[in-house]
Amino acid sequence: MYKWQKSLGNYIAVAGQDNTVKIFDRHGHKWTEINLPGRCVGMDWDKDGDILAVIAAKSSSIFLWDASVSKTSQIDSGMRDQMSFILWSKTSPLLAVGTVKGNLLIYNQQTSRKIPVLGKHSKKITCGCWSSQNLLALGSDDNTLSISNHEGDTIRQTTVRGEPAEIYFSVMKTDERSAQGESTVSVSVDKKILMLFNINDPGNPIELAFERRYGNIVSYCWYGDGYILIGFSHGYFVVISTHIREIGYELYQAHNHKDCLNSVAISTALNKAVSCGDNSIKIHELSDRKDISSIIQLDDENKGLDQLSWTDDGQLLALSTQRGTLHVFLTKLPILGDSYGTRLAYLTSLLEVTVCNQVEEESPVTIEVEVEPTFIAVGPYHVAVGMNNRAWFYALVDQEPGVCLKDIEYLGTIASMCLNSDYAAALFEGKVQLHVIEGKDQDEKKQMKLFPDDDRKGRILCHALTADFLYYGTDSGSVVSVLVEDWETVNSYSHSVGVRKVLPDVIGTRLVFIDNKNSGFLLSPANSCFELPNFSPTITGVLWDNWHADRGVFVAYDDDKVYTYALHKTTIYGPQVVLVGSTALPFSQKPLLFHNGELTCQTASGKISEVELSTHSFLKRTATDSSAELSRQLAQALMLKRFHEAWALCKSAGTNADWAELGKACLVHMEVELAIQVYRMSGNVGMVLSLQSIQGTEEMNLLAGHLAMFLEDYNRAQDLYLSSSSPVAALEMRRDLLHWDSALMLAKRLAEDQIPFISKEYAVHLEFVGDYVTALAHYEKGMTHNSKEHDEACQAGVARMSIRMGDIRRGAAQAIQHPSRVLKKECGAILESMKQYSEAAQLYEKGQYYDKAASVYIRCKNWTKVGELLPNVSSPKIHLQYAKAKEADGKYKDAARAYESAKDWDNVIRVLLDHLNNPEEAVRIVREMQSIDGAKMVARFFLRLNDYGSAIHFLVLSHCNDEAFQLAQQHGQMEVYADIIGQPVSGNEDYQSIALYFEGEKKHLQAGKFFQKCGQYSRVRSCELKSVCVCDISFIDVCVFQVGQAKDNSLTNQLIDYLMGESDGMPKDAKYLFRLYMALQQYREAARTAIIIAREEQCAGNYRNAHDVLFSMYTELQAQKIKIPAEMATNLMILHSYLLVKIHVKRGDHLKGARMLIRVSNNISKFPAHVVPILTSAVIECHRAGLKNSAFSFAAMLMRPEYRNDIDTKYRKKIEAMVRRPDKSELEEETTPCPFCGFQLPQNELLCISCKNNLPYCIATGRHMLKEDWSICPHCEFPLILNLMAVTEGSKVSGTKKKHLEEHLATNWINRQKDSDMTEY
Repeated sequence: MYKWQKSLGNYIAVAGQDNTVKIFDRHGHKWTEINLPGRCVGMDWDKDGDILAVIAAKSSSIFLWDASVSKTSQIDSGMRDQMSFILWSKTSPLLAVGTVKGNLLIYNQQTSRKIPVLGKHSKKITCGCWSSQNLLALGSDDNTLSISNHEGDTIRQTTVRGEPAEIYFSVMKTDERSAQGESTVSVSVDKKILMLFNINDPGNPIELAFERRYGNIVSYCWYGDGYILIGFSHGYFVVISTHIREIGYELYQAHNHKDCLNSVAISTALNKAVSCGDNSIKIHELSDRKDISSIIQLDDENKGLDQLSWTDDGQLLALSTQRGTLHVFLTKLPILGDSYGTRLAYLTSLLEVTVCNQVEEESPVTIEVEVEPTFIAVGPYHVAVGMNNRAWFYALVDQEPGVCLKDIEYLGTIASMCLNSDYAAALFEGKVQLHVIEGKDQDEKKQMKLFPDDDRKGRILCHALTADFLYYGTDSGSVVSVLVEDWETVNSYSHSVGVRKVLPDVIGTRLVFIDNKNSGFLLSPANSCFELPNFSPTITGVLWDNWHADRGVFVAYDDDKVYTYALHKTTIYGPQVVLVGSTALPFSQKPLLFHNGELTCQTASGKISEVELSTHSFLKRTATDSSAELSRQLAQALMLKRFHEAWALCKSAGTNADWAELGKACLVHMEVELAIQVYRMSGNVGMVLSLQSIQGTEEMNLLAGHLAMFLEDYNRAQDLYLSSSSPVAALEMRRDLLHWDSALMLAKRLAEDQIPFISKEYAVHLEFVGDYVTALAHYEKGMTHNSKEHDEACQAGVARMSIRMGDIRRGAAQAIQHPSRVLKKECGAILESMKQYSEAAQLYEKGQYYDKAASVYIRCKNWTKVGELLPNVSSPKIHLQYAKAKEADGKYKDAARAYESAKDWDNVIRVLLDHLNNPEEAVRIVREMQSIDGAKMVARFFLRLNDYGSAIHFLVLSHCNDEAFQLAQQHGQMEVYADIIGQPVSGNEDYQSIALYFEGEKKHLQAGKFFQKCGQYSRVRSCELKSVCVCDISFIDVCVFQVGQAKDNSLTNQLIDYLMGESDGMPKDAKYLFRLYMALQQYREAARTAIIIAREEQCAGNYRNAHDVLFSMYTELQAQKIKIPAEMATNLMILHSYLLVKIHVKRGDHLKGARMLIRVSNNISKFPAHVVPILTSAVIECHRAGLKNSAFSFAAMLMRPEYRNDIDTKYRKKIEAMVRRPDKSELEEETTPCPFCGFQLPQNELLCISCKNNLPYCIATGRHMLKEDWSICPHCEFPLILNLMAVTEGSKVSGTKKKHLEEHLATNWINRQKDSDMTEY
């Protein structure tokens, strides 16, 4: 048997079979022992845990042990029978004692009054319970349950169906809260049934039976809102509800132990349940009954387990065994801990403190302490623990860490303690004692001081110690900072109410304090104080982030949540504190250390755990995070000023909106360099340029003003500009934003000389929005009388606003006097919109806007002014209006001129024909302007005059072809119509109509011509055959053209037969056959025909014609990329050489002429009609050029009998003398390289004896071409030696060659192609 001390749980009383009661403290040390005359029958602690009452067999005395003085006393119960039951009241000093015969004694320990109640039951009283209303329920072996008041009077009594055990008072669960207190008594009946007896309804007890497989009821406990936990002997563990609608149903059932269950217990402080059996203990969380938080195995207990019992605070759990052993387990430690920097000290057992530094990876140090502490303090080198007014100090850095240095007694009970490297500060009874930790005794007295010096300064409620400062807060609202080095107060801040917590940061430059109204504040060194936003009134503490980069971040915590705050020291809005977010705190954990997003907490089991704050989730980002999650993480990083992490987030998967958010945050926090990088990454060129323009600004207010303006917070920007060294920037900003009212107010303060200019700009804005009254006032205020341009703009505004306001005379007068034409136009437009046409027209006229003036004058019917302005008017519309007016007045000449100015030609023609009888001018206009309607009018005019030819002509011009045809048919003017319609402007139907007409008139040639135009070639041939003049040359030309167009084989064959003379026996000129082949694009046949024609022309002496035929054919074949026949190329070369002779001789270049004549004379058979003249010229030119041998050979040829008589008498004797006295000297011909192989050849040689190629020749000189001096004639594409100026200068060339050579000289041979491909030549 054992009992825990109630309330405190510092002692446990244990009784066995040895007639003693032993009392142990909570650490297992035996405190005292009570000797009894017999075996202990029962014992119980009073409600405060001060007195233990014990009853023993064979004794009528009650033994009382007082825990406060550790003394035992005895009271005679006055009962003659053996005592069997003892129980203290829950709420008062009443002790109930029952006997084996059913008698009852109620003893009042405070008054020593004894109330004996005889015959309460007929048999042994075995169990009972007090209610909170001091009702006593008792159970007896007589199977009855009685309920009595504190005087012992029976209130209720009922019979049960078995032996009662374990009686409890409680409240059944109902829909509405009962105000009657504990009205339900529960009792285990015969270990089978749980009966619920309602005192207020005694006739309806509720009996709950359970399944047999559960076994007997071992024990049960009430908890929560009417729930009962029941343990059964077969190891089952069941939870039921006492709500009337839930009775009979098991809320939870588990086979917790395999073979047997011995006991169950509940700790409301821990919200846990425990059961024991099968040599094990299982602890459940009542919040989640399936969750078994721990299992304890007791393998050495072979005789079985017995009873479980928890202390009231849930710290200790006791278990008795059948072997007589009592096990005590520590289930909940006091959560005591402290931190300094990244070092932690926390309670890991009742007498054990662990010091660790996980951040710096130091080995943990375990310190055994002498007492169970109520506080722990840690510094860089020491740990202090203590209780009441005493503290023990332990070293951390000695060779043996954990050695106790000293213990100190203070003048009062210590409320809290803080340490730094050298000093300890203890708070007790409203004062703080600051003293050195390690020092000699005599020095300690010198190095110890109490704060405050004066009691009138208030009681200290809290304190904190950093490396350099001692902070404390008082009930009067003072927050005092003391420099530890010289123990002098350096700063004091007065708050409106008392301060109950001061919590400085790591280096002590800032602190958070909590006042008695549970509001939080951040205090900075300059005594600037910020109230923390959304500060929960339940917050109990604050931890600053120990990470080196997050000095301005801290968390505030209560029992359920952790709130993360960030201090934004440098922003455009000034220093501010923001709430970043909150994180749920696990149950029953106390935060001790905050480092880089991780919170280290102490648990009730004496361990530490890590809690990752949701506000730092960006540190644990994964690739699978959604875009919404990424945006949330980015917002957290920005609120914590973690710009490096925010940059990484945006680079990894940031949207444009994310980059914009990062850029905005950089501007708010005045991170200009980073903002430039961000906006450069997001492509915002404008913002990059704007930021670069302010980069390097050192004054903070001016820089913040610029940034606030970029963020469009213009009021904040203005405030910052005004507080900077450049307040005019605020005025410039308002002007740029067109905030004119604000700009004027600022100008009055900062720059009065700018008021006129701002007034003018404001007036322009007001005029735009239609506020003319205010605009006029500001235009008048804007006059400076110094700036001409500005004043003119203001005067213009005054003029416009005066007209708008109805003061037309003033406005118009000012507009006329003003030098600006534009103003006159604007004012005229305003007056016109106001229907003041006369004044508007006058202003337009003054402004030289004659079109507008004339238009307005027309609206007011002032034709005289319109006529005056008309020479300056360019608008056709106005001329047209004026013309109509003049025509209506009968002034037709003026009307015609006006119509002509308006370019209304139809009306001009109409007036000329209808009113002025001037058809010549009308015809001229129709021909020039090609007016269809005008042509119709002219046609009708000529029709009235019976001039049918002219009428037909103008009907065709007006596209009235049907009317023209009918008119020509009626009046025999079809030839005229045909001539007009023959121009390529009509369709096939018109051609067919004419052809049919001519066919009907037997004019077959004309009919064939028009059948050909409409594509009816079969009918063309029939008309040709019917033609009378078959040998008409023009007819043959027409036939050739028509057959070429038709490309019909039968027609072609018929025409060829006709031209060859097979149809009529009369062959026609070969030139017609050549033209037919050319029209049919049969170029090879055309080439053969051309050679024949050229040969005939050449034989007839028509060398120019022969050359032209060959040349045209040569170029056509070249264009069609057809190979040139060798005979054609040779004949063309000889004829071309012949034509070049005259050019060279006329220029006096006898050598070139002689060379060409030699080439011609060598082919003299090609010139049968002029053999003698050509040979004579060759003799003369060769003689002149010094080619005496060549002259002699050609002279000898002339002496032949067939030529001798035909020599011109002028040259005969000279030639005969030349033959008789021959001079065979010869000027050697210069050589130049072959353009193909480079072999040196005479200049005029056209066949290379080396490569056997025919060489291309120069079209101007006749020499073979040089590769290095090559150009192409742009007209005929023949090769040409580039340097021709000396060749052709001063010469007169006729015909085709003249045209070519002039073109060569004119273009200065710009088409030089030295590396051209020469094979085509």
